[in-house]
Amino acid sequence: MLYLILSILGSVSVGILLKISKRFKTDIKQMIIVNYMVTVLLSYFYFKPSVWNIPNDLPVEIIIPLSILLPLIFVTLYYSILYSGIIKTDLAQRMSLFIPILASIFLFKEQISNLRYIALLIGLLSIYFILNKEGKKNSLNENKKTIVFFPISVFIGFGIIDIFFKKLALYSSIPYTSSLFYVFFCALIVSVLINLLLTLFKQSSFAISKYTVFFGLPLGILNFINILFYMKAHQIFADNPTTVFAGMNFGVILLGTAVGYFFFKERLTKQNLVGLAMAVIAVSLIVYTQL
Repeated sequence: MLYLILSILGSVSVGILLKISKRFKTDIKQMIIVNYMVTVLLSYFYFKPSVWNIPNDLPVEIIIPLSILLPLIFVTLYYSILYSGIIKTDLAQRMSLFIPILASIFLFKEQISNLRYIALLIGLLSIYFILNKEGKKNSLNENKKTIVFFPISVFIGFGIIDIFFKKLALYSSIPYTSSLFYVFFCALIVSVLINLLLTLFKQSSFAISKYTVFFGLPLGILNFINILFYMKAHQIFADNPTTVFAGMNFGVILLGTAVGYFFFKERLTKQNLVGLAMAVIAVSLIVYTQL
């Protein structure tokens, strides 16, 4: 259970760090570079993958999309927390679990129970209530469309990433930890290339500031901790993965809501609270159907 708690803390702490970093005018694109430098080093020394002999059967069709999506989702996560808050962003990230389920139904023709269909319907409806907000402009002078856009992008992005990670976990030709190292390494290269292109078009600076390093280093550590302990929790509860699934989703939703409400004074409307309750019900039904 300790591993699961540490994973939940790591996941929510990433959101807190991204929210605080904005106050110091950090560049999220540079923070992502530092983040992946840290995760590459940590995964190399902890997992000890054999990187000098790249296997011929490396799943590049999975690694390349992930290495592109991961830096992009970090930028999306950052702006979602900035414009919509930690509560809605964490909920959007956790509710993204419905995308792999929908993929299983429509792409992989998996037969599911009527109860799971009900859970899907409740979950999708909850997203509307969670993201619903009055048409007033917020403190950042962003309109309602902008406020809704980023959490929806988080919802879709993490859902697609989850599908790729599941495919990576099922790929048995090489160890999952080795594949994960290559994902982080390629994500680092993509992050550097994106920042380089933006620098050439004068949309960004390639010089990394002290604040970017100050926030980028713990971001990489927390990101690695989140993934590492989530994997360890699955190993500990190998006979009951539902425990990990339920604990992670409930833990992040409830802790993220508490942090956003009490520490960052994020407001929740009555419709948002209805959406939060529906999200908990939907996840509960999904867990129940897996038991």
